[in-house]
Amino acid sequence: MLRIDGLKLSCDNDSTLLREKAASVLRVPAQSFIDFHILRRSVDARGDVRIVYSVGVELSDEERVLRRCRSASVTRYAPEVYTLPARVRDGMPRPVVVGAGPAGLFCALVLSLCGAPPVLLERGQCVEQRTRDVARFWQTGELDTSSNVQFGEGGAGAFSDGKLNTGTRDVRHRFILEQLVSFGAPESILYDAKPHVGTDKLHITLRAMRARLLELGCDIRFGHHVVDITCKDSSLSSLTVRSAEGEYVLPCSHAVFALGHSARDTFYMLHGHGAAMERKAFSVGVRIEHRQSDIDAAQYKQYAGHPSLGAASYKLSCHLDSGRSVYSFCVCPGGTVVAAASEDGRLVTNGMSEYARDGENINGAILVNITPGDLPGDDVLAGVAFQRKLESDAFALGGGGYIAPAQLVGDFLDRRASSKAGSVTPTYRPAVRFCDLHDCLPSFVCGAISEALPIFERHIRGFACPGGRSQAKC
Repeated sequence: MLRIDGLKLSCDNDSTLLREKAASVLRVPAQSFIDFHILRRSVDARGDVRIVYSVGVELSDEERVLRRCRSASVTRYAPEVYTLPARVRDGMPRPVVVGAGPAGLFCALVLSLCGAPPVLLERGQCVEQRTRDVARFWQTGELDTSSNVQFGEGGAGAFSDGKLNTGTRDVRHRFILEQLVSFGAPESILYDAKPHVGTDKLHITLRAMRARLLELGCDIRFGHHVVDITCKDSSLSSLTVRSAEGEYVLPCSHAVFALGHSARDTFYMLHGHGAAMERKAFSVGVRIEHRQSDIDAAQYKQYAGHPSLGAASYKLSCHLDSGRSVYSFCVCPGGTVVAAASEDGRLVTNGMSEYARDGENINGAILVNITPGDLPGDDVLAGVAFQRKLESDAFALGGGGYIAPAQLVGDFLDRRASSKAGSVTPTYRPAVRFCDLHDCLPSFVCGAISEALPIFERHIRGFACPGGRSQAKC
């Protein structure tokens, strides 16, 4: 197969023209293609907006075609294929996977496909029940600490944008995407440069994945929380599990703890048993919200709103003289800012959008890096304590009830408390309270964001507009 990179179409061109463009580059008739498919699709918004494609073409005499076309954009293409590990031998102890987020679900899937279907323990609920619990929280501020945006089938990503971005290269990426498509995710995630499932379609995908795991023999237990472990002769021997029916001991010699970010009690439990841990860098910051139409206009100019482009996104970053990095993360075009707390009295926000990305606003996280050197003492879990204090301070500033503190960007830059919304209507529920975010965020975080926002404004006009077209939430 041959790969052709850099094929460009205008927004008004039909994608069927790709075959003709590819044939022209290869200097062969399109009818000679044995196979033709899109490998990658992206948007180039520099100058005239163009949609850029990489395609794969199979021909009968590829060596001759490659020599004759003499184009640097054409290369040989042999897709890497992930091969599952060898099947385990019969009689091996049944493994346990703790956590049904993305890592836990795919761990359970691979184990099951290799003949070792595990017991999958998840403290939260299945996505159907979890959706009802989360909706009640957003409407009333009544938090279920075991079934929420963080805990439950699908993990935190089940109530986010369904983005599938990574800066790493691994042959397993394609396997993951193909599995998701087989469970109902949009086929476009196989070739979009920024693949996106959407919360609504992701919930369908999760139900189909659960059905497949059960078919393969996986024992899935929702509402089962691992609260302790027992070791014998330096090896794991059992897990203590708490459920609605009470506690029980689950014999276990092989377990994968796929905990995600928010299982803080489990981190402390494992630390108490001497599990090897080390501090690592992480990031904290705010959610910034704009009108989608403003970002569309800034990114796509006269092509804003064109149906072939969809809602515009952004990716911003800068390195400050102080050594801090500030960057955008988890940008949700046409989405909403959501309450994502998992602990009583602590406030966290996240972003979410559905597959259509057709909401009025776009939101993204603006984050500042926190290094181990920023944390006091030598406690390996000092980062958890730092996060908890920040979340508690944000909860208090919001006035309780998981109301989020919010501020207009212009007021944030001027260190002036906001009193009302500007032209951006907040999407966060249950509610926001306008105030001064400097009263809950560490000073070095505020300082870094204040330095970065004018830099981001130079990249996207209106991003840090002082006139009320953008606002931040802790």
